[in-house]
Amino acid sequence: MRLVQLSRDSLNFPPPEMALREPNGLLAMGGDLSPARLLNAYQHGIFPWFSSGDPILWWSPDPRAVLLPEQFHLSRSMKRFHRQSPYRVTMNQSFAAVIEGCASGRDEGTWITFEMKRAWLRLYELGHAHSVEVWNEQQLVGGLYGLALGQIFCGESMFSRQQNASKTALWVFCQHFIRHQGQLIDCQVLNSHTASLGAQEISRADYLQYVQRLVNQPVSEGCWQTQTLF
Repeated sequence: MRLVQLSRDSLNFPPPEMALREPNGLLAMGGDLSPARLLNAYQHGIFPWFSSGDPILWWSPDPRAVLLPEQFHLSRSMKRFHRQSPYRVTMNQSFAAVIEGCASGRDEGTWITFEMKRAWLRLYELGHAHSVEVWNEQQLVGGLYGLALGQIFCGESMFSRQQNASKTALWVFCQHFIRHQGQLIDCQVLNSHTASLGAQEISRADYLQYVQRLVNQPVSEGCWQTQTLF
């Protein structure tokens, strides 16, 4: 199969099944990061991932990493920590700072380029993207952000500056998402950190079935409003 070059004049993507096996899931290149294109991509199981200076690359890997919120793995040590946690957890109170936190301090560099930051801030302004913040006193010490698609939350990235901060963000968010009828968190590609928290791999076909079934199913009222979660 050949890598598809996208046109700026069309928002359409090739079917995810056309993605390359190596590198796993690479589907297309080009286009732009407009809100309409990003929403169309995620609604079809596709997401952008590229480094600074590279063309925009679009992916739909097989298998796909997902987390069922009720299957979040809370270790004994994390349970003890959470009972006496010094943290306060909020939603949508500092979206831009969460993206900056996710982009900075990575030895391997970051795919969260200036272009990506600008695109995600626009999605946040339009009410599609959301953040979870973890605070110690008035200091932002961790968090995560992603895209809401009906009863699916497409997690993009998380960061931690103090002990268990990103785990706290995801744990508290999972409980909140469950209460509001959220069904699935997309983790894109499995890594050791997300696997330790309960994420698992499913086939791309199964993930696309989830998307088809849940993307138009709303969460309950108040799920995404600015609020304190913990």
